[in-house]
Amino acid sequence: MTIFLFVMAYLLGSIPFGFLLMKKFAKVDVRTLGSGNIGATNVLRSGNKGIAALTLFLDGFKGTLAVLMAYILTEDESLYYLVGCIAVIGHVFPVWLKFKGGKGVATVLGTLLALHPLVFVGVSLTWYTVAKLFRISSAAALTAFALAPFMALALHRFDLAKYLGATFLLLCFTHRENIKRLLNGKEGKF
Repeated sequence: MTIFLFVMAYLLGSIPFGFLLMKKFAKVDVRTLGSGNIGATNVLRSGNKGIAALTLFLDGFKGTLAVLMAYILTEDESLYYLVGCIAVIGHVFPVWLKFKGGKGVATVLGTLLALHPLVFVGVSLTWYTVAKLFRISSAAALTAFALAPFMALALHRFDLAKYLGATFLLLCFTHRENIKRLLNGKEGKF
């Protein structure tokens, strides 16, 4: 059962919705635009807010669905976190696109919705607030997920805090170029 859950989480996470939606509806390979990323922020750079919103929803939903399937198929809570991580890894390194995917923010957020809705709300509000103030998506995501483990700790959810710490490190890896631009004051706004 565990192997099935891990494979299912990876394959589900690796569905490149931004790529597929842009190919289908805009007739363009999103990897040729902006940052070359397949996620919602880069889709938004194409000017198509509808496809960007749908990409954001579906990238989050695949994380939620992976964790919910783990809830249904096992009672081992530690597997919920592992399945969530694997879904995010699938998004970041999708087999379908030669292991070059998105940055993982929406998918981590989706896993969080299933793992702890209250922390999901806190992270979402933090992201929204920072994005509204500074208009920099990467800064909003990194700030929200840097604070996420502390939100979990405040609720005495230590396993969740460890999960959020691990996913934050993954997000730092996927945002390494953004971090360099942020430190140099050259990160683009949206």
